[in-house]
Amino acid sequence: MTSLFATDERFEIVGSGSSATDVLSIAHRDEPDVMIVDLSMPGDVIGAVRDVTERATGVRVVIFTAYEDVDKALRVIDAGAHAYVLKGRPTDDLYDAIRSVSSGEIFVSPGFAQQVMAGFRNRSRRERQLESARLSPREEQIVECLLKAMSNKEIARTLGLSEKTIKHYMTNLMSKLNVKSRLEVVVAAQALASTDD
Repeated sequence: MTSLFATDERFEIVGSGSSATDVLSIAHRDEPDVMIVDLSMPGDVIGAVRDVTERATGVRVVIFTAYEDVDKALRVIDAGAHAYVLKGRPTDDLYDAIRSVSSGEIFVSPGFAQQVMAGFRNRSRRERQLESARLSPREEQIVECLLKAMSNKEIARTLGLSEKTIKHYMTNLMSKLNVKSRLEVVVAAQALASTDD
């Protein structure tokens, strides 16, 4: 990587390294405009990217990697990376990425960019589904009672509500969690709680 840019007078190399620790020290010591970071380096590379983009605010991070992995791309972009360039693509991709991030834009290798956008859309859809399935405090109380195998009449008495109101809550819970029985309500509610942790 160093030899690629050393002969190009448009660039000045201020540091090079081979680990996540090096990423941090170069970012804080040399404050480069752009850092090219390989995800396969030893150490917590994604954590290093997050640290660099949060603390060294002027540094733009270009990920240069062999990983054509949407989840990895989403994670590192979430961590603050400004570009995701795949190895094996033409060298022009790397130059385009540096130009893009230098002017404040995001760059993802052509072809892979569509997969990354689909990944963002799918994740956004899952988050909306989880949000719409989130239980109200009263619904959580009812689920707690279901865990104790209480009948609707017992739940109504415990919560100081009418049995009709409990039936209404049960219908809403089944619809919200997309299930058909009291047991499934409990299972689905527990699964939802585990995604919140």
